[in-house]
Amino acid sequence: MSMSLRVGIDVGGTNTDAVVLDDDDRVLATAKRPTSPDVTEGLRAALDAVLAGLPDPRLVTRVMLGTTHATNAILERRALGRVAVLRLGAPATTSVPPLSEWPDDLRDTVAAGTAIVRGGYFVDGSEIAPLDEDAVRKFVAGTPADAVAVTGVFSPASADQENRVAEIIRAEIGDVPVSLSHEIGSLGLLERENAAVLNAALYGVARDVTAALREALASRGLEVETYFAQNDGTLMAVGYAARYPVLTIGSGPANSLRGAAYLSGVADAIVADVGGTSTDLGVLVGGFPRESAAAVEIGGVATNFRMPDILSIALGGGTIVGAEPRSVGYRIGAEALVFGGSTPTMTDAAVAAGRGVVGTHPVPGEWRERLAHAVRAADEAVADAVDRVALGRADRPLVAVGGGAFLLAEWVPGAREVIRPEHAEVANAVGAAIALASGRIETIVPAAGGGSARARLIDNAKEEAAARAVAAGADPESVQIVELSEIPLSYLPEPAVRLHVKAAGPLARPAG
Repeated sequence: MSMSLRVGIDVGGTNTDAVVLDDDDRVLATAKRPTSPDVTEGLRAALDAVLAGLPDPRLVTRVMLGTTHATNAILERRALGRVAVLRLGAPATTSVPPLSEWPDDLRDTVAAGTAIVRGGYFVDGSEIAPLDEDAVRKFVAGTPADAVAVTGVFSPASADQENRVAEIIRAEIGDVPVSLSHEIGSLGLLERENAAVLNAALYGVARDVTAALREALASRGLEVETYFAQNDGTLMAVGYAARYPVLTIGSGPANSLRGAAYLSGVADAIVADVGGTSTDLGVLVGGFPRESAAAVEIGGVATNFRMPDILSIALGGGTIVGAEPRSVGYRIGAEALVFGGSTPTMTDAAVAAGRGVVGTHPVPGEWRERLAHAVRAADEAVADAVDRVALGRADRPLVAVGGGAFLLAEWVPGAREVIRPEHAEVANAVGAAIALASGRIETIVPAAGGGSARARLIDNAKEEAAARAVAAGADPESVQIVELSEIPLSYLPEPAVRLHVKAAGPLARPAG
């Protein structure tokens, strides 16, 4: 059997990292290049750098990409599509219109029109009101848009009305992209609606990124399968990412955590990813990122995605000493003292403290006292952050990754030890390259005592999660249920639980 290689790429705020792994997950080549303002050029430069180190680039069969394109589009309010926003929830939800809590500029950019029509479900799956199909037809026919976002009250409990609306849209206006909330967010009407609308607004961004990646690969003579990293540290195939581009938003921190787990061989640990601008701290549980229990805001919009529980502090290799939290970013190679520049950075401080050998110039003597003070302040900030994410546990190691990992001290209070694995500087790209494909579902089922009906609903949820994992690119023969949680919903007249199921598995082997 001939060797096949795969490339992992992660686009960060300061640098774009790339790695090549073989069939045995050994790292064969790495590269770190500045992230370009348009993101794509930095991606191409990193790709070229790792391919140049291979005897035969044609051995590459897969490319995995973690990208900030979707995040940047939302934060900068650019390249977003116009969305017709349809809620199935009258008369129950008319007091809070769709997008009412959005920032004005983002709402004006995205919303082509909004409507609330009769429909929706109670938590037990019974109808609040029958779907008003005529009102749906009238709205979609009279609201020109790039995409449609459909959100029904308690649609994770029953998706029938949302699916019916998708059929009506296709019959009325043809092949316009439709974002259905039950496929994207979890329970919580407004947050799930927001997620569905953002997803619909990003269809054009996903199309452009996919085209740029394919063009970059084709121009280098590569015919490969491509995947995108998603929020929970797993992968999805390009076709799946085209339907759910909003799921790529939290991929950067998740990639770093997964890469740290693989490179260190530690499944339960605190991870500090030190970049050029910030340090992101998260926790590994069983080799996967601990997920946040709090609502996640993206560009000022509340969502209920399952995202890694990340604490970010303003400490990076490019952080300017003595200034407001600010970084020189990808200009560090020209501006830092150790590169002959005139701006004191945390890289200079770490070099002066003997924590790393970086650059081409010695640190000027007149800066040493000031830089030493900066190191002490940074150590205190890291210790405080570790204490906050550890939640009282001091028995876990700290895995230091990222290009600025040498900034961290040899010992950090609150951690059992500090581990610095080989290739730590490109852990995020490694995380993208070794990731599994996954699918998840959230719904409501009766509490214990529901008998065979309850068991059947749980089995159905497992099957749906597994099907979504396969759709994302997982091998159907290897998919496993990796998470199943039940949260009691005590406020309901009949005992019920909120069921969350996640399935994951290795990628299906390339065809042929």
